[in-house]
Amino acid sequence: MQLATHSPWSHCGILYQKDGQWQVFEAVQPVKLTFLTDWVARGQDGHFVIKRLRDAETALTPAALARLKAAGRPMLGHGYDLYFGWSDERIYCSELIWKVYERGLGRRIGELQQLRDFDLSHPAVQAKLRERYGNNLPLAETVISPVSIFNSPELVTVLDR
Repeated sequence: MQLATHSPWSHCGILYQKDGQWQVFEAVQPVKLTFLTDWVARGQDGHFVIKRLRDAETALTPAALARLKAAGRPMLGHGYDLYFGWSDERIYCSELIWKVYERGLGRRIGELQQLRDFDLSHPAVQAKLRERYGNNLPLAETVISPVSIFNSPELVTVLDR
């Protein structure tokens, strides 16, 4: 997806503190909680960015955090969605974030797009699309990219390491 979105960001998750440990709720195979240290170790050169809601001090009350976790709980254990479909049957990373915040708090993090909105011209992108969809590209499929989440005006950067 990085080639199609012209972004260095390829993965994202939601950071939770559970039992005194920082964990990332992420859509990999399957959707799961991963210790932050393990999540960072999988990244490129240990670089990661943490963002929060711009109004986190007032918006992220204990009740709001409970609603976020409750919104994500039904997706826990679901398979990773290589096809970037918008159903809840399978989930990809930025879709997980968007749906958790929208369902838990009624907040939309990032802008929804359609597959046709991305740059699909790169040969590697075209090859991956042919591999996944054959000749039936779902160009009208609703999608959300990691860069759309990253650039959301709803979020502010609190750590860039």
